[in-house]
Amino acid sequence: MEEAYCSLDILSTLTDQLRIQDISPDLAALHAYLATSQDLWAMLSEAADLKQRRKPNSAEGEEKAPEENREESKKSKKSPRYVLIPRFAKLFFGCLAAVVSGMMYAMYLSTYHEHKFWFSGRPELEREITFQGDSAIYYSFYKELLRAPSFKRGIYQLTHDNRTLSLKTMNAVRQMTLYPELIASVLYQASGSEEVIEPVYFYIGIVFGLQGIYVTALFVTSWLMSGTWLAGMLTVAWFIINRADTTRIDYSIPSRENWALPYFACQVAALTGYLKHNINSSAERFCYLLVSASTYTFMIMWEYSHYLLFVQAVCLLLLDILTLAQTEKIHEVYKIYLFSLFLGYVLQFENPALLVSPLLSLVAAALLAKCLQMNLKKGTLFSRMLKVIYFYLVCTMTITLNLVVKTFIPHKENEHLMKVLEVKLGLNAIKNFTMNWLLCQESFQTPSQDFFLRLTQSSLLPFYILVLIICLFSVGQAIVRRIRRHSGESANETTILECGRIGERPEVVYHVFHTVSLGLLAMMMEGMKYLWTPYVCMLAAFGVCSPELWMTLFKWLRLKAVHPVLLALILSMAVPTIIGFSLWKEFFPRLMAELSELQEFYDPDTVGLMTWIKRQAPVAAVFAGSPQLMGVIKLCTGWMVTNLPLYNDEDLQKRNENVFQIYSKRSAEDIYKVLASYKANYLIIEDSICNEVGPVRGCRVKDLLDVANGHVYYEENDSYGYSKYGRFCQEIKMNYSPYVNYFTRVYWNRSYFVYKINTVISFQS
Repeated sequence: MEEAYCSLDILSTLTDQLRIQDISPDLAALHAYLATSQDLWAMLSEAADLKQRRKPNSAEGEEKAPEENREESKKSKKSPRYVLIPRFAKLFFGCLAAVVSGMMYAMYLSTYHEHKFWFSGRPELEREITFQGDSAIYYSFYKELLRAPSFKRGIYQLTHDNRTLSLKTMNAVRQMTLYPELIASVLYQASGSEEVIEPVYFYIGIVFGLQGIYVTALFVTSWLMSGTWLAGMLTVAWFIINRADTTRIDYSIPSRENWALPYFACQVAALTGYLKHNINSSAERFCYLLVSASTYTFMIMWEYSHYLLFVQAVCLLLLDILTLAQTEKIHEVYKIYLFSLFLGYVLQFENPALLVSPLLSLVAAALLAKCLQMNLKKGTLFSRMLKVIYFYLVCTMTITLNLVVKTFIPHKENEHLMKVLEVKLGLNAIKNFTMNWLLCQESFQTPSQDFFLRLTQSSLLPFYILVLIICLFSVGQAIVRRIRRHSGESANETTILECGRIGERPEVVYHVFHTVSLGLLAMMMEGMKYLWTPYVCMLAAFGVCSPELWMTLFKWLRLKAVHPVLLALILSMAVPTIIGFSLWKEFFPRLMAELSELQEFYDPDTVGLMTWIKRQAPVAAVFAGSPQLMGVIKLCTGWMVTNLPLYNDEDLQKRNENVFQIYSKRSAEDIYKVLASYKANYLIIEDSICNEVGPVRGCRVKDLLDVANGHVYYEENDSYGYSKYGRFCQEIKMNYSPYVNYFTRVYWNRSYFVYKINTVISFQS
């Protein structure tokens, strides 16, 4: 140590003399060499000092202080150009790559959509038929807003809508979360786009642009975590290659999640930067504002947003309990949640679903429990023990508050989602027709083997599992170290370096908790894969591109042949490069083939049905049929219907179940009474549902109706049942009494049979 300090003193003396004299080019080179040597000696002195840290004395402390000051002055005297220029270049090219990636993805979606549906070469009716189910309903309200004489009048018509469902006046903005359509219509009219672009292209263009923002946000998140925008490029590549499992944009453009998830991705990216330790005040303030704005927007764009934010809040609570992040930052995010819930409650016309939300109960419980720890001294063993009590208080208070609020506030919205989750977890065995029908949908089924096979073929799943295991073990070690440290055991820097520090970064821990939580939900319901898989792409790309993660792994392996830092830097660039080239070679030709292939979507039977309705049916007619078909009729014709493909309201669920009885084994009189109760004028039978041959036994609509009506039951893999009536949808085609007394066939083709519901009933045989 003394020799090192003597050498440092000599080098300092030489460099001081060189500064005073007029330095020639050779002397300047010598000066640079001496400065480099001094940095090397400083590194050696730090290493020697680290080994003898257990034996400090006052003399060494006095010698160390001026040496540290000398190093700090040396760093401050370096020209800022050599630091700022590389940083600026890295930031510029990284931002450029992120923006270009988002724009290219949006253009890719637009081109793919055009070639898949041949969109530009079709008339308006055939374009609108491509919107199926609930997507058709959302786009129909966008059309109504554009047709309204004024925007104010359009909003009034939506908030007092009595032209969509028969015998029902509803607030469509609150019922169906129509703020995306409100925003799109305002932008279309305010920008003067009426003479430039058709409404449908403007609408889908906004959605494709949001998907580009989605990809850019994932890019930035991976970049923030790994420190290199190479991770962002790999994230985008995996996202596009696994597009079938990362987004539903291909066949459900107007769905709420396609409008909302880009804002959630921006919120996650901003939250990642906000949770970082080494962030300056300006960047922290910017991230906080971005978290706030994106959370507010996300809350009003999707009716189920508060459930996803609840999962995020649980992850942040775990960070707080385990003291892996700053408590002040987490509670600031909780306050953002509170204001977002309040804003959503106001803008959604006092939606009671937000008051009974588990997010509100959790945040309120966490902030109340925080008050109990205000006066405790931080860092003491007693305060750490109270963390367990704090966790218990938050859990019990959350459940208690939620039950109390549900007792006093009537609510019937979005209950079906919680019931499905209860059935999946085995907490509820009650199953009616609606519940069984939802559980039979692909979105609520467990993921198939093909899903995991696709992720494995793109090399995403293997690298994700590797990164997740390393992060989980490192997080576990970080938790154990903190417990030991507060129990009296002090961990020196050498131990921390040997064990790896990736698990001590709060943003990494948050993403580990978040992806595990979403992964558990995705294992229960396949529809959740569209939330989980994008973050699988992001986390896997971050891991393989992060030198710190490789360093953590090598420290565990105790490599001696090669320096772990050097090997980590090499692998963090080599591995993603190899992955990128392999993905390019295997999947790029497929993507180009998708864009070059001209597909055709043509449904002449549906086009014929919609044309007949617009030409032959009275304007005041009310149609009854399957919910999916009713959504298309509402969009393409504007006629009133009895039911819609929505299940977030008890009345809508009951309407769908009652109208679905046309495919059950019930009498003509029973069906007539059901349809007459909704003032229906026309009944549409779909041959695909009536004669459905489903791959899953018991999941056909007619099977579910037979079970719900008690016409059939299953016992030891055999079905038994009895009904004195035949299946209505088949018997009505025979045109014999009593069916012809109640219904008169007025139109049919290969797929649809339309019957007029008689107002004057003749019972002649």
